[in-house]
Amino acid sequence: MIKKVFFALLQLVLFVSACMAGIVLASFHALPSHITPLADGTRGFQWEGVVLMTVVFAIILAIEAARKRIGTAGPWTFLAFVVALLVAAKLSLLSLT
Repeated sequence: MIKKVFFALLQLVLFVSACMAGIVLASFHALPSHITPLADGTRGFQWEGVVLMTVVFAIILAIEAARKRIGTAGPWTFLAFVVALLVAAKLSLLSLT
C-alpha cells in the first residue's frame, strides 16, 4: 500500500512537471502555441501543458496495460492525474493574475 502511494506521488510530480514544461515551452515558442491573445490583451488558459500531461498519462496507462497491472495501478494513476489537473489549473490561474 505504501509503495502504491509513493508511486502515485511520483506520478503526480511527473504529471505536474510535464504540464508546466508544456506551458513554459509554449511560451518560449518551442512548441506551437494554440493560444492567441484576446482582443483586450489578456491571455487564455495554456492547453499545451494539459495536452502534454494527457499524453504522458496515456503512455503510463499503456505500459500498465501491457504489464497487466491496469487493475491495481490504474486507479492510482487516474487519481494522480486528476490531482495533477487540479494543481496545474491552480498554478496556471495564479500565474495569469
